[in-house]
Amino acid sequence: MARILAKSLNCLKADGPTAEPCCKCDACAGINTGEDIDVIEIDGASNNSVEDVRELRENAIYRPARSRFKIYIIDEVHMLSVSAFNALLKILEEPPSHVKFIFATTEPQKVLATIQSRCQRFDFRNISPAFISKQLKSVLDQEKIKFEEDLVLTLAKLANGSMRDALSLLDRLISTGVQPLTANLLEEYLGCPNSEKVCGLVAAIGDSNASDALAAAGELTSAGLTEVQIADALVDYMRDLMVVKAAGAKSELVILTEQQRKRAEQLAEKFDIAGLVYSITTLEKLRWSMKNSESARPLLEATILRLAMSEHFINVDSLLGQSNPPQDKKKVTTEHHTAPPAPPAPPGQGRLPLISEIESIKSHWQDIIKTLGPGTAGLLSSAEPVRLENNTLTLEFAASSAVQKQMCQSNGRLEQIKSALTQKLGVPITIELRLAAATANGPPAPDKTKMKSQRQNEIINDPAVKTVLMGLDATVTNIEDA
Repeated sequence: MARILAKSLNCLKADGPTAEPCCKCDACAGINTGEDIDVIEIDGASNNSVEDVRELRENAIYRPARSRFKIYIIDEVHMLSVSAFNALLKILEEPPSHVKFIFATTEPQKVLATIQSRCQRFDFRNISPAFISKQLKSVLDQEKIKFEEDLVLTLAKLANGSMRDALSLLDRLISTGVQPLTANLLEEYLGCPNSEKVCGLVAAIGDSNASDALAAAGELTSAGLTEVQIADALVDYMRDLMVVKAAGAKSELVILTEQQRKRAEQLAEKFDIAGLVYSITTLEKLRWSMKNSESARPLLEATILRLAMSEHFINVDSLLGQSNPPQDKKKVTTEHHTAPPAPPAPPGQGRLPLISEIESIKSHWQDIIKTLGPGTAGLLSSAEPVRLENNTLTLEFAASSAVQKQMCQSNGRLEQIKSALTQKLGVPITIELRLAAATANGPPAPDKTKMKSQRQNEIINDPAVKTVLMGLDATVTNIEDA
């Protein structure tokens, strides 16, 4: 881009600076090859001292040999030392009319504010994979080189927004002399993961097939991939599944062929979004652990087993919405579960007599909530019946149990409670939930000096947490602050 700007400023075919340089005159040709005597390119990383800048200032006073301007292009300008920046500032404050400076950097935040304030700044954005793919196809068609579409898409994503990098990767593949260019060449010549093998690994994880998952990981390792590369490939693929799950297979946020989109849509059905989010964050943490470990492969295999044997994931609200914990080891999803109605009591069995006094309900309260399953029962342990009037039962939650009250009103639990009480009492019952009034002094202020272990004990003993642990037959291994 700096060279293009330099050509626009110095094109000899134009009467002045132009937006359309000819690219044929001596000035344009010399700039293209980096050999023009009036356009000086400087590497800021290796010419970053005060002496280098002083030499630049001394030469800048001389007018250009044949062009309109003497142009200094300083690449990686952020590498200049502070003293060099200060020396450069003197000429930037009062530059000669025939001198132009073009600074290029990948880290503009490291350029002194006094320098930036005297420049026009242009931030470049990454080129989209779709546009890079289109350009690569154009190049291959012009060169009459046969190729597979999935290869072009993969190259476009590997380029990370850089057209130059995409073309460089393409040149490396063309130099092999193999036609047509296929995705398998990426694995053979560039060391990129085979998409089919990665897809097989993800499918094995989705099927909770630990044996196949380990075998698929072993195939990728045998192909010469490092453990970090495998983790990166899993993160990328699961990211696509997450987007497909959230936004649909036709989303433009995923760059896939039609066949790959269909495959991703099928695989996405094996996961829920919470599980994919957890998997991605777990694999990202694993990358850093493997880079600092001499046991990278066991760490990778342990994580893959952890994901494959996790029974997938379920959010707390969905778990509490179920009246019974899972009895087998099947996948649990979060597809808007609602709490199942309580089973009706057999005629003449377990039914309370028709009553009008709240004390009778209170005396049988624990028996009533036991019929609701551990999820809802755990939430109602924070409430007590306080009034029965016109077949409306009022349940009062402690002032600190607002969350439990709210959860009782979601996922069909209120209907479940009504159904159970109607069966027990023999008459249609309406439920009213309310919070107890706070004390006169208000709830106690949180103790900021409370020890971490005490806070963890409170969390573990929370009725909702205990319900989750019971439903999953799980134990707490770690508690992190959100």
